[in-house]
Amino acid sequence: MKEHQAWHANGFLATLAAIAAAAAAIWCFVSGNADDGSAGMNVLGVVLLLLALVAFSSLTVVQPNQAKIITFFGRYKGTVSDSGLWIVVPFTVKSRMSLKVRNFNSQKLKVNDASGNPVEIAAVVVFKVTDTARAAFDVDDYETFVEIQSETAIRHIAAQYPYDTYEDSSVISLRGNADEISGRLLAELQERLSVAGVEVLETRLSHLAYAAEIAGAMLQRQQAEAIVAARQKIVDGAVGMVESALQQLKHHGIVLDDERRAAMINNLMVAIVSERGTTPVINTGTLYN
Repeated sequence: MKEHQAWHANGFLATLAAIAAAAAAIWCFVSGNADDGSAGMNVLGVVLLLLALVAFSSLTVVQPNQAKIITFFGRYKGTVSDSGLWIVVPFTVKSRMSLKVRNFNSQKLKVNDASGNPVEIAAVVVFKVTDTARAAFDVDDYETFVEIQSETAIRHIAAQYPYDTYEDSSVISLRGNADEISGRLLAELQERLSVAGVEVLETRLSHLAYAAEIAGAMLQRQQAEAIVAARQKIVDGAVGMVESALQQLKHHGIVLDDERRAAMINNLMVAIVSERGTTPVINTGTLYN
C-alpha cells in the first residue's frame, strides 16, 4: 500500500457554511413553531441541523510536520499532510501520525566480531516517516519495527568486520573505519525499513568497546602494538642517522676499515636506540689489542 492524498477542502469556508446551516436550522424551528402546524419548516430545520453536524464532524486540524490518515469504514482513503484546517470525507476516522525527524539510540549490544572477539556496540539512528500508509498499515507498530530492525542491522554489521586490524591496515575494521561502517549500516537499515515507509537520514556508532571479559587482555595487546610501532620508528630513524654519519665521514676523507665501521655503527645504534643515557667508554688501546 502506498500513500496518496485524500480529498480535502478549505476548512474555514466549511466552518462558515456549517454555522450558516445551523443558524438557518434554528430559524426554521422558530418559524415552524410560530406557524401553527408548519411541519415543513421543522423538517427543513432538522435537515439543515444534520448537515451542520456532519460538516463540523468532518473538520480536522493538521499541525506542521504532521499527517492525518483518513479511513472510511476500514478502507484507506488517503492522507492529508498539508497543515491547516480542512474538511474531509464525512464519517471517516482521522488518525494522526508525526512526520518529524526522530532519533533512536540503541542499547549497548554484545556481539562477536568477525574475529570472534566479544565487543559492545551501540548506534544512533536518525529517521522520519515518508509514507504514512505503509507505516500505518504494512507493519504492526512502525516505531517498534524501527527499534528491532535497527538492533538487528547493528548486530549483523558488527559480526561482519573485526574490531581492529593489527597486521593488515587495508582491512575494514569497526574502530578504524567508523564512517564507512556507518554508511553500510545506513544502507542496510534503509533496505530493511523501506517496507515501513521510513527513511533513514543518518546512522552513527555511539559506543564501541571490547566486552569487559577481554578488555584487559586487549588493552595489553594494544599497548604492545604501540610499543613495537614506536621501537620500529626509532630503529628506522637510527639507521638513517648512522648512514648519514658514515656519508659525512667519507665526504671529509676519513676512511674506516670494515671492523672499525662495524664498531662505529654498533656504538651509534646503541647510543640512539637505548632508552637510557649511554655512558662513554674510552679505549686506551686499539681495536686489535
